Amino acid sequence: MPDEIKWKSPGDEDEDEEEVDETAYKTVKDAVLFVIEVSSSMLRPPPPTDSKKADTDSPTSAALKCAYALMQQRIISNPNDMMGVLLYGTEKSKFNGEDESSRNFSYPHCYLLTDLDVPAAEDVKALKTLVEDEDEFKNLVVPCKEDVTMASVLFCANQIFTTKAPNFSSRRLFIVTNNDDPHANDKAAKSSAAVRAKDLYDLGVLIELFPISKPDQEFEKRKFYDDIVYNQTPTDPEAPAPISGPTKASSTGDGISLLVSLLSNINSKAVARRTLFSNIPLELGPGLKISVKGYILFKRQEPKRSCYVYLAGEKAQIATGVTTQLASDTARTIGKVEIKKAYKFGGEQVLFTPEEITSIRNFGDPCIRILGFKPMSMLPIWANLRPATFLYPSEEDYIGSTRVFAALHAKLLASQKLGITWYIARKNAAPVLAALYPGREEHDETTGAQTLPPGLWLIPIPYADDIRQNPEITSLIRAPEPLIDRMREVIQQLQLPKAKYDPSKYPNPSLQWHYRILQAMALEEDLPEKVEDKTVPRYRQIDKRAGEYVLEWGRELQVQYERWQKENSSGGGAVVGGKRVAVGGGGGGGGDEEVGRKRAKVEEVDDAGMKKAVEKQTVGKLTVVVLKGWLEGKGLDGKGKKGELVERVERYFEK
Repeated sequence: MPDEIKWKSPGDEDEDEEEVDETAYKTVKDAVLFVIEVSSSMLRPPPPTDSKKADTDSPTSAALKCAYALMQQRIISNPNDMMGVLLYGTEKSKFNGEDESSRNFSYPHCYLLTDLDVPAAEDVKALKTLVEDEDEFKNLVVPCKEDVTMASVLFCANQIFTTKAPNFSSRRLFIVTNNDDPHANDKAAKSSAAVRAKDLYDLGVLIELFPISKPDQEFEKRKFYDDIVYNQTPTDPEAPAPISGPTKASSTGDGISLLVSLLSNINSKAVARRTLFSNIPLELGPGLKISVKGYILFKRQEPKRSCYVYLAGEKAQIATGVTTQLASDTARTIGKVEIKKAYKFGGEQVLFTPEEITSIRNFGDPCIRILGFKPMSMLPIWANLRPATFLYPSEEDYIGSTRVFAALHAKLLASQKLGITWYIARKNAAPVLAALYPGREEHDETTGAQTLPPGLWLIPIPYADDIRQNPEITSLIRAPEPLIDRMREVIQQLQLPKAKYDPSKYPNPSLQWHYRILQAMALEEDLPEKVEDKTVPRYRQIDKRAGEYVLEWGRELQVQYERWQKENSSGGGAVVGGKRVAVGGGGGGGGDEEVGRKRAKVEEVDDAGMKKAVEKQTVGKLTVVVLKGWLEGKGLDGKGKKGELVERVERYFEK
């Protein structure tokens, strides 16, 4: 399945609307190879401290635990992705069948712990054993005495990607090290490593660096890795806004642990950038176009069955579904050329030829055209019809798109403006009005990892036809001010940290339980007793922080209720919205009967009124109760949805 949905030039359109499979960005194959350094400094545990949050893992151990955690996630959530782990600087060597018994190693002191492949249960078990078994870890992870050239490591990675994932659209190399200058006194080794890095980039492999600072020394990328890891920001010095930033170096010591920091940095890069659509022109004005790609950054995740299995035979087989159109009267198979499309209008089926359907649906080539600009404050929160699409520049069709995109992004942010656009996502698609909203780059305050990239968000906004009628506004009894003040104190005590919802802290409990069961069955582990649900309120903490305020609110409620009773005990009713209504059982129910009579009058429609509604095509505006009552009065079936009731009324008058 292609990872990008590209629009075609005029003349290549199909008759039907091109479907955009929003799950395509998950089904594209991605290959990630961890390259972890093994050295005396990478194996040295952090100095002991009295802090409860102090590190306990050495950098190499933390990196392997990160790889294990990522493999656990991807073996279920991304079953088509490949992953491998390569250690370099080890005493032992292993690569593609070569082991300790071999005399000549292709890549000495490089140990291919897990070959680049779709992770199997055995791979996860082996990595888990290495992470949890100290003896196994000490036996395998032994640093060598000789220096290992980065050129050899990168060439080894090149061969792994070439042989194991030659046609993957996404291939990435994750380097974890604390050595910022592996070839300090060897210019030839530096030059050779830069050449090997360039070969990887030419192959389409993206190198990501996850640096680790030593306790007494900050990691300086400029010494060596600026020539290895290419900068993803625009190279144009006049571009006013950078598109992304480098990964912040993790460090050992008090505070956040090295493992948590590495996990945060790696998770922020773990998911490949997969486009929903590619190279759609963004038209800023007549004759001024740039090229952009669209990404899905937020999408609801659900457990999905990878295939159907047929169990009635001698052995389990994967079932393949086939759809066939049959005639309802003869059960004859109907070909595609025999089927015509129709729309119902006034009880009649209006047929259209394929050419007419194509002409009706054609609003032009896919594009995003800016119509004008409005203040950000004019976009209400209810105007979001569907999840927003994240836009990013592309240089494929229009050179200089990144520079123009960055300038537009910076100007919209500075002016607090948003663009109103005419958006056609794909050929034969209906046009959509969308807001072009500038988004700032956001980072995790603790780890410094990027949580949201800078860019433009395309937010579909409603047409006039999409806005439903408001519900009937009923008058409500307003709480007294003292009661509101007491409740305000309760709410203030129960706010989330920094008054912000952080979705990364609340995994979906049902989804995690599903994956945990699958993992236990696949790895032959003990089934977990219960799911960890972080959405369950912390009742003790709530009671500690807000319990007394809630009791104060309860006491104030009792006082206000007694006062309200005294004020309304003489009149027999409470004043609501300027009208007096009965309280309790007073009035003998006469008010209810009167309301019932009024409702009955409102809901009665005679034959002449219904016929008039049919002629004016306003039957759909009548309520279900009215339609049901009228149909049952005629001895017709009054059950079903509103559309079915309207159709029965129209059919009655057609006869």
